[in-house]
Amino acid sequence: MARMHIDELEIDEVLVRRLLADQFPEWAGRPLSRVEPAGTVNAIFRLGDELSLRIARRAGPTEPGGKELEWLPTLAPLLPLEIPVPVAQGRPSGEYPWFWDVYTWVEGETAFVEEIDTIQAARDLAAFVGALRQVDPAGAPRGRGIPLAERDEEIQYWLARFDGDPTVTAEWERALAAPPWDGPPVWHHGDLDARNWLVRDGRISGVIDWGAMGVGDPACDVMVAWKLRSRAARDAFREALPTDDATWERARGWVLSQAVAALAYYTPENNPALYREAQSWLELVLSEREGLRASNP
Repeated sequence: MARMHIDELEIDEVLVRRLLADQFPEWAGRPLSRVEPAGTVNAIFRLGDELSLRIARRAGPTEPGGKELEWLPTLAPLLPLEIPVPVAQGRPSGEYPWFWDVYTWVEGETAFVEEIDTIQAARDLAAFVGALRQVDPAGAPRGRGIPLAERDEEIQYWLARFDGDPTVTAEWERALAAPPWDGPPVWHHGDLDARNWLVRDGRISGVIDWGAMGVGDPACDVMVAWKLRSRAARDAFREALPTDDATWERARGWVLSQAVAALAYYTPENNPALYREAQSWLELVLSEREGLRASNP
């Protein structure tokens, strides 16, 4: 697959084994295998039967610690799906410039939406999002769930480079006009794309990649309703997790903005899975508006 970013580092097994031998020699002899599909920012490796490594390919952490190391052990026992728990943190070296992390391995296969029962997935994800919202937000970091207005400058940049249906801009403006979240900030994962779901026996069993987690507007997790890629599953999510109209509109704006950014930045060559997913998110959002126009001529 082509490189996703012009500034990314090449992270291969040889480098990872040298990092392990230098910093965690007790694990250096374990089997090591790269996990695919690749994430957009991190390389993931399985280490033996019980551990995983997450190593940034670009713009990695320059300070030790981090919100995942601090908060995932707290969140894990409170959620209905399994999540990775940090075990150790590697440090920068002469061969690699950033801190990197060792987690527990979460069993499961990467989800392909076409291969699972999306109605059941919608219910399972709704239960997960609902449970996450119930976690005490005291002391929690700010997550991805910022007001849409704070996202507008970035999205205008991508809209200017997006060669698509002219109604896309109008949909974004409609989302910006929705009333902002006026409740207390709530916990959210922030990146519930299908590549971050793990499946066992046909059902979602785990959720990985918590880099965008924190507290804020719940709309950034509600947008997963569209990432199930069908009207029936979208509606099943809302039925399982009742959502007010303003949050639903902001969630639609979130998924629209992510689709636009992904389609403007990635290509079918350097990230085919995400590119196809983004196309389907955008198609579903735009088809909703077309359906409303058809029913109200």
